[in-house]
Amino acid sequence: MEQAMDLDRRKGAGPTIRTIAMPADTNPAGDIFGGWLLAQMDFAAGAAAARRAKGRCATVAIDAMQFLRPVYVGDEVSLYTEIVSVGRSSMRIAVEAWRRSRESEETEQVTRGLFTFVAIDADRKPRPIATEGEAEAAPV
Repeated sequence: MEQAMDLDRRKGAGPTIRTIAMPADTNPAGDIFGGWLLAQMDFAAGAAAARRAKGRCATVAIDAMQFLRPVYVGDEVSLYTEIVSVGRSSMRIAVEAWRRSRESEETEQVTRGLFTFVAIDADRKPRPIATEGEAEAAPV
């Protein structure tokens, strides 16, 4: 992936998900386990996908992933999402994770990734995603 997405942060939009890194989430070295952070990113991307598709979606690929800095126990982790593209039944979602120490207001980006989701129906088969206009007109 190229540069930081940072679009939602510039627009002042809040994170899709915010959570706290806990001691149970550490690796043997005492830092937060990368798999835990990846799962949080998948949760955030899944929430964005379900909202856009107006229903259930499944992760089908992690197209890119970069771990930039460690996350520590007690850090507040904020996950920002942006839908990069939407196809007939799939979409690509960029996710950034930012950490904030409990002792500071400063934040720093710790990971970024690109996820692909497919909208699925009750039988877990791909289904079409409404266009932006249809999505806005559909009742929630």
